[in-house]
Amino acid sequence: MKAFLRTLSLITLATTASAPTLADSERVFELRTYTTHEGKLPDLHARFENHTRWLFEKHGMRNIAYWTPTDEALADNTLTYILVHESREAAEASWKAFSNDPEWQAVYQKSRENGPLVKHIDSTFMKPTDYSRIR
Repeated sequence: MKAFLRTLSLITLATTASAPTLADSERVFELRTYTTHEGKLPDLHARFENHTRWLFEKHGMRNIAYWTPTDEALADNTLTYILVHESREAAEASWKAFSNDPEWQAVYQKSRENGPLVKHIDSTFMKPTDYSRIR
């Protein structure tokens, strides 16, 4: 877990270092972890690769990085990623717009033709600490 968090910090730093800065007091990171139904992780990857990440950007959510665990117990059913939002309010507005987007709704329905992909979603909003390399 320590190695994962260290890698997460380094990747996030590298991907946000050249990005336009947002007000430190308002910008939030969102850590999301999806647990899929058995055998559905490849379909979830395809949905993100071909559609979801582009729709996130369309609605003001900045993609930072995507991971799958190397731990055997989670490797076949887990996707974790981080988004950056200008503020918590902006995140709420972006998620609402994304959810109501007809393109997303069509992609979502099509991807579920053989059953639902996602069993559970965990979402955590985060702010960097004063001693973080990212602010």
